[in-house]
Parts: sequence; C-alpha cells; structure tokens
Amino acid sequence: MNRFLLFFTLMCCAAWSCTKEKTDYEAAIDIVVPEYDDFNEVVRIRNGGYEVSIEALNGIFYKGYNEIRVKITSGQTQEIPTIQAVTFLPILTEDDGNKTSGPHLHDLVYQTKEQYFSGYAVFPDASHTDRIWELYIRFTIANQTYQAKQTVMVQEQPNKNLNMTSFTGSDNEQYFIALVSPQKPKVGENELIAGIYTFNKPTSPPTTAFPDPSQFSYTAVNDYTLLLDPRMPEPSMGNHSSPNNEDLTQQSDGLYHGVVHYTMTGNWALNFILLDQNGQTIKGTAVPQDFTPGVEGIRSELHLDILF
Repeated sequence: MNRFLLFFTLMCCAAWSCTKEKTDYEAAIDIVVPEYDDFNEVVRIRNGGYEVSIEALNGIFYKGYNEIRVKITSGQTQEIPTIQAVTFLPILTEDDGNKTSGPHLHDLVYQTKEQYFSGYAVFPDASHTDRIWELYIRFTIANQTYQAKQTVMVQEQPNKNLNMTSFTGSDNEQYFIALVSPQKPKVGENELIAGIYTFNKPTSPPTTAFPDPSQFSYTAVNDYTLLLDPRMPEPSMGNHSSPNNEDLTQQSDGLYHGVVHYTMTGNWALNFILLDQNGQTIKGTAVPQDFTPGVEGIRSELHLDILF
C-alpha cells in the first residue's frame, strides 16, 4: 500500500508540473510556430524568356523537409508552355569550397490538374555566411533545355516537431531522417510521418560540367522499419511513455507513417531504432522503460526531441 501511495503521489506531482507549464508551451507554439498551409513563392528565376517560380509552405525554405512546387510560364504572355521535363538540384557551398547537397527529388513530377511540377528537398543545414545554398533548375521546352541558378536562403526550423537528423549507419551509409507531420500535434494520438533517405555514393568521377547530378544523388530507403518509443525525459516527468504508439513503415507515398500518442504537452523524445529490410539494426538503441522521477531519462542514440 505504501508503494502505491508513493507512486500515486509522484504521478500527481508530475501531472501538476506539466499542467503548470502548459500555458507557456502553448503560447510559444501559437506565437513562434504557426501552422503552414499555403504555398507561396520562395524565389522567381527568369531564363530564356520564361519565368520559373519555386514555391514552398509559407514561402520559406527551412532546415529539414520541404515540399516544393515549380511553376513555369512564358515571360511575355504568362501562358503555361508544354514542358517536357524539370530537374531540381540544391547545392550547398561551404567557405572552404566543399560542395554537398541533401535528399531531394531530382526529376520533378508533373501534376496535370494543378499544372505544376512537385518534389521535395531536405536541407541538412541552414544558410550562413560560410554556407551558401544555390538551386540549379533545368527544364526542357520544345526539345530545348534551359538551365538557371539562384542563391536561396534556408532558415533554421523553429518548429521542433519538424526536426531532422543525419547519421552514419552500421552499414557505413549516410542516412537522413526528417519529420514531415504533424506540424502542431495534439494531446492524444497523432499520425507521425517522416522521410528516410540515404546518400548514393558516386560510382564514377564527376563530369567536367558542373553540377553533375550523379555526385549529389539521394534516394528514399525502401521497406525499412522505424521502431518508435516516445518518452518524456525531463526529471519531473519520470521518463514515462504512452500507450497505442505504432512503429513507422513505408506507405505508397514513399514516406514512413506511424502513430505517436502524446498524453500531455511538454518535452518529448522520439526514441528510434532503424531496421533494414532484413530486420538488422542500422542505428538506434533501446531505452530503459523504468519510471524514474527526479532522474533524466536516457535517450536512444537515434532520437529526435519534440516540444509542443
């Protein structure tokens, strides 16, 4: 009976602590992290008599996952020409001249009804004085190919619910995990969506023409599993988890879908273990499941911190 009373008392204290700070969490989200529902123009490029408009949510590129739309019109008539293909390549140049990229869809997909090309880009780093992002766009009209380049600004992601991470797996491949949804979780069950990508190591030297897409190639990994164990690691929360969570598996859109159940607002750690098609661990460690009031919970070596 005494142990039960102690456990009940600690749980009440934890709940009171979280309730006490709930207003602060909600205020931070409402002011700093609004939901982004509208696509707006990030940049417009003019080339060969055509205008290329690149759009993203909120009209801003953020570190992490970005859905993109590309619209091309005639500069004179604003009519939409018959476009045979559009490619998209983001390049990051550091102050030492080193050039890298991030996961992206190189060959954009035409959406017939909406009349734009769609894709995505995962920016691993935000722009800085010593880190410059440039977009290379190629498009073909009437069998003539045009190429345009434009410097763009990539901002830090203020919404921790859209965090990302990169790491080297046990197979010595470079991986990226970027959260896509939810932007603004609720208390309860939330569909958790993430993109999981790997860098394709070049198999041949670069061509003389820059940029060579084969040197900056990424693909979404197929048929992996992302095991999920969400916990509140703050000492006042005692490392507690929640019921009804579901591991992330790949769906028809190429992204990984699962369910995360947040029982209250506050700081959460999404602890992951990434398994390949054969069930082999690529990255991640199991975390203790003990209730540890007053002691910070241990995170997996593969995790993302969340705040809502």
